[in-house]
Amino acid sequence: MDTTILAPAAVLVAWSLVMLGWLAFARFSKLAKIKTSEPPAPGLRGQDIDPMLGTAAWKSHNYAHLMEQPTIFYATVFILHITQAASPLMVKFAWAYVALRIIHSVYQSTINKVMVRFSIFMLSTVCLIVLAVNALMATL
Repeated sequence: MDTTILAPAAVLVAWSLVMLGWLAFARFSKLAKIKTSEPPAPGLRGQDIDPMLGTAAWKSHNYAHLMEQPTIFYATVFILHITQAASPLMVKFAWAYVALRIIHSVYQSTINKVMVRFSIFMLSTVCLIVLAVNALMATL
């Protein structure tokens, strides 16, 4: 059985772990530099300390995004794989989705202009829609 369609999903999983490392490094580096007389209260969540983190919080926001819409991508890729509907064109759309999500991650984590970021997100969403429609057609 051809597993080519699974490679983009594996790359996106690896990229998500890279982003986890990047956010941890950015968050801990920023918190180490904050001069405050009182430590953050116990039990605070990430969004509770975002105001203290400035642009370091962008990496955390992106990691959260990688735990949201890409879950649909993973399911769609799996459906295409098990139904053997992963044509070369679908593999290209899967790679395009992953490339756009990585570009989105880097952009959000560094520059973060919302309209540009939204455009990148919408392009990746179009790729996901194409994949999802094909997965739906393969299962009906």
